[in-house]
Amino acid sequence: MQRRAFFGGAAMGAIAAASVSKVALAAVPEAVIADQPATAPPLVPTTGRPYNPVVTLNGWTLPWRMNRGVKEFHLVAEPVEREFAPGMTARLWGYNGQSPGPTIEVVEGDRVRIFVTNKLPEHTAIHWHGQRLPNGMDGVAGITQPHIPPGKTFVYEFEARRPGTFMYHPHADEMVQMAMGMMGLWITHPRGAHPLIDRVDRDFCFLLAGFDIDPGSAVPRVNTMLDFNLWTFNSRVFPAIDPLAVRQGDKVRIRVGNLTMTNHPIHVHGHEFTVTGTDGGPIPRTARWPEVSVDVAVGQMRQMEFVADVEGDWALHCHKSHHTMNAMGHAVPTMIGVDHQGLVKKLQKIVPDYMVMGERGMADMGAMEMPIPDNTLPMMTGRGPFGPAEMGGMFTLLKVRRDQKPGDYRDPGWYRHPQGTVAREWTGEMPAPARTAAPAPQKKSVPLDVRKPAGHEGHH
Repeated sequence: MQRRAFFGGAAMGAIAAASVSKVALAAVPEAVIADQPATAPPLVPTTGRPYNPVVTLNGWTLPWRMNRGVKEFHLVAEPVEREFAPGMTARLWGYNGQSPGPTIEVVEGDRVRIFVTNKLPEHTAIHWHGQRLPNGMDGVAGITQPHIPPGKTFVYEFEARRPGTFMYHPHADEMVQMAMGMMGLWITHPRGAHPLIDRVDRDFCFLLAGFDIDPGSAVPRVNTMLDFNLWTFNSRVFPAIDPLAVRQGDKVRIRVGNLTMTNHPIHVHGHEFTVTGTDGGPIPRTARWPEVSVDVAVGQMRQMEFVADVEGDWALHCHKSHHTMNAMGHAVPTMIGVDHQGLVKKLQKIVPDYMVMGERGMADMGAMEMPIPDNTLPMMTGRGPFGPAEMGGMFTLLKVRRDQKPGDYRDPGWYRHPQGTVAREWTGEMPAPARTAAPAPQKKSVPLDVRKPAGHEGHH
């Protein structure tokens, strides 16, 4: 990360969304800028109230400074470049060098002051999704505050009143700015012990986002409403999404926020979890339910908790199959069972790189090396220790290891399965299938009494 100050002194031209003391506006905290897409280690607080920090998957937590008891942050709305995976970089809008922007972590009861500098070519504003705050701090441009013009800095100030997982995003030209990647997570930790919030060993969070980027291009199509072709965890696609590395026996919390245009059923393999919270707050213990998949609807957050008690590399993904693919075309016909090898030979005389697609299903896409446009990812990608994974998009791995040290989030590599615990080819005798003959249907004569209508009585 880099620290650099945007504007300074009187030239900054700070404009307050509500009245702020002259002392607070005398100097704006430095803007911390991220320039790499890896998962940053948790930011352990050194000032303010203590808390157990989260780990943002392929993201980071925004540092702050304390100013007379107020926790101050500086967000910069600006054009950014985000590497979805090696080989593809998107030109987006975001905050502090990345999309999504950095996670903001505070503690229940904190007085928070956020400076927002607009480096975009148009005006903006920030809505603090799910927060209880004064109406003038809610961030709806034109309704609760003036727009933030390009080159200006506004300031928001309020108290973090309740613990939970929240989000932030624009409420100005929202369709464009959110489609371009402007969003971020906000975590409010409980102040001390909380009857509904357990202490966990590993606390992960990430946002779901969708983009429509034509193959070979880098800028999203902002006018697309539902026909997206790239689905991401924190603006990364598999296999470039970092794994969730945990120690066997750890109690794990996963917080997932959804700012896409559709719902996402998030599924965890090998473990059942309890749904413990929404963006409305922690769920009462008597109302919690066990799951292996939880649907995260548009504009919602879901929080899952479980004990990672089984070693292995367990898949964690959206259960909509087309959300685990990259750059998927929606107008590709189904060619299963169609023999077009003769046609292929003729076409290859004209187009040497032409390849057969889909006559046996689409699994071949996971292994073929088909020429694709620059800055475009294969539709099905990623490899595991046994071959092509045939996955992309919203897919990663929960890696549970008995020897993963506390506080170590590094990728432990592929799981080494104990002998005899991997599905394998059967080479022994195959018993003849037992077939149960269905009983012959009993014939039963049913007398029919048919009467033809006569005349036209009753017809009008």
